[in-house]
Formats: sequence, structure tokens, C-alpha cells
Amino acid sequence: MSIKNDYDYLFKYILVGDFSVGKSNILLRFSKNEFNTNYHSTIGIEFSTKSITINNKNLRIQVWDTAGQEKFLGITKNYFKDCCCVLIIYDITNRQTFNNLQNWINTIQNYCNKYITLYMIGNKCDLEEQREVNYEEGEKFAQENNIHFNESSAKENININEIFEECTKIICDNIDKKIYDLNDENIGIKKGMRENIIIGENNNKNNNNKCC
Repeated sequence: MSIKNDYDYLFKYILVGDFSVGKSNILLRFSKNEFNTNYHSTIGIEFSTKSITINNKNLRIQVWDTAGQEKFLGITKNYFKDCCCVLIIYDITNRQTFNNLQNWINTIQNYCNKYITLYMIGNKCDLEEQREVNYEEGEKFAQENNIHFNESSAKENININEIFEECTKIICDNIDKKIYDLNDENIGIKKGMRENIIIGENNNKNNNNKCC
């Protein structure tokens, strides 16, 4: 029997966006398939890790959740330098969080590498009656800034896994196209070591080689 051990690549992602747009619950839903109704603001930065398989690659996705308050920007911007994907999140029920997207994009452009994958998420799409930003507005803004886009709901688990899988597939395709210099430590991608451990087979071979 063969057991796959470890991973082919580790990808570092980072979640950014204004205070209370739902970054922490997006991370919680992706990493543990849970939702926390007791809101608490992120202090500085937190992270979780999840393993997935895309394009026959075993991948470990390390996702960093940043504080949305401006006072923490001096801390969180340091984490932009070595990530391969930034997910920029706004709250569809709060237009100001949408209006502030350009500020986040400017920060990303100042600190991230040129090969960064950007994905914009309009979160809380389950709150349709409270919507202040329609889907078409988000889609248009994303197209104008050459950013991938979708809406999500961490509470109802709408599009969360699909968004992370789409980001991961984009990066895997770029690896296959040799877009990245994988020796660059600032690219946000680290090669792993995947091994196949054979249980029983080696022991049987050893037994067969023993002399009586």
C-alpha cells in the first residue's frame, strides 16, 4: 500500500480588506468549514493552513488573515512581500468598503511581487436585502483592474472553496508555464518534498532476501 507524504508546493495567500468585511470567517470556512457568529476583530495577523489537490499536485495552502484597521497596516504590509496570491475583500452591504478597494490595490502594487495573483471578493452575498453594491459594479471594477472576481458568503458557504480552488489552479497553471522563478524566496511559492511510502512491500522484499 502506498501513502503520499508531504506536499509538492506550499502557496502563501493573504486576505486584505476593510474592518468587518468577513476576512476571518472566510478563512475559518475555508480551513475548517466553520462559521463564527461571535465576531472578533483580528489583531495584527493570523493564519491557517489547508491541503488540497489541483492538477495532480498535492498543495499546502497557507492563508494569512490581516487586520483591516489602518493602525495595523505597518505590520500587515510586511506580509505582502512574499505571497503569491492576494484576496481583496469587500462587504456588499457596505459601499464604503467597496470604495476603499483602490487603496488596497495601491498598497498591493507597492509591496507585492509582479507575478501576484489578485482575486476580488464581494462577501456577504446572502444578505441580498441589505445589498449596497451590485454584482455588475464589482465585476466591472475587477475587469478594469485586471482582477479575478466573484461574490461569496462565508456564513452560507457560497463560493468559498470554489474561489480558493480557482486561485490555486491559476497559480498551478503559471507554474506549468514556468512563469515564476521558484528559486526566488519572495515569490510566495515553496517546493515541497512528496514521497511515496510503501507499507509492507519493503518488508516483504527484506524477508525474501534473508538467507535460511
